[in-house]
Amino acid sequence: MAAQEVDADSGSEFDDDMTFQFYRDRPEWSDIKPVPQDDGPNPVVRIAYSERFQDVFDYLRAVLKADERSDRALDLTKDAVELNAANYTVWHYRRVLLQSLKKDLREEMKYISEVISDHPKNYQVWHHRRAIVEWLQDPSDELDFTESILEKDSKNYHAWSHRQWVLQAFKVWDGELDYVHRLLQDDLRNNSAWNQRYFVISNTTGFGDESVVDREVKYAVEFIKKAPNNESSWSYLKGVLALRDISSFPALMQACQDMYDENIRSPFLLAFMVDIYEDQLESKTPPEDTLFKATQLCDVLIQVDAIRLKYWEYIKRSLTLRFGKQGEA
Repeated sequence: MAAQEVDADSGSEFDDDMTFQFYRDRPEWSDIKPVPQDDGPNPVVRIAYSERFQDVFDYLRAVLKADERSDRALDLTKDAVELNAANYTVWHYRRVLLQSLKKDLREEMKYISEVISDHPKNYQVWHHRRAIVEWLQDPSDELDFTESILEKDSKNYHAWSHRQWVLQAFKVWDGELDYVHRLLQDDLRNNSAWNQRYFVISNTTGFGDESVVDREVKYAVEFIKKAPNNESSWSYLKGVLALRDISSFPALMQACQDMYDENIRSPFLLAFMVDIYEDQLESKTPPEDTLFKATQLCDVLIQVDAIRLKYWEYIKRSLTLRFGKQGEA
């Protein structure tokens, strides 16, 4: 099979950068023999790296091979990062150099902040930042930094993951619920913020205390009333009540019934009400018309939640078989 060439995005934007001096033309690098990339004798798809990309990484492979620990090697990693910030080997080598050369890690934090601002969804840059924070044992800038990234993209997984690591590793929980509340006020559909609220409570007070559960049920219901079709708040409510008998919260059932009476037909509302009725049916003395109400809601769900039509038909049959009187259909 003939080899094909594929353009490499990495580095292509720098092809017209006339200010860059190739390493092969730098006198201070004349002692290094570059190591070209080895794609094997018969590469099927040859990546068309830019000339600058080839130059930088050929010299990077050379200093890696020699295990060189020098300032020039550290500077070289910056050029490599600029061309491909997702390269694990480059970041690992940079960390080796930082420690070997006893570099100022505060300066490194400034540098990695700039890189993350340019590449906020790159796993390797966040991993590097975490390593530096661990070496410094100083999380003082991390919550503010992640907040600045989340202002641009409130659902950035890497920023949330880093933030959660900082909270757990350094026990800096104070104010986090307030922060999450501000995010939810800005966007009540922010699933990441709902997840963070659950994460914070799970790692602090927990959900074992009834007062915490009551507070969080009321909190979720307030947001549900504002947007009954928002799945995130319903999912949070279910998570809070995961280890509870939801039929033991009469005020919650009344809130759901009030929304239903206001002609709200959110499938999340109806499904939650079915869950409550099922819990009631599993108790020793359920209200007499509970099964009728549950199956009636299933009929409504069959109409409003057509994607899961077969599921709701199954739930209706299952409830009838489990709780219906002998001989009922």
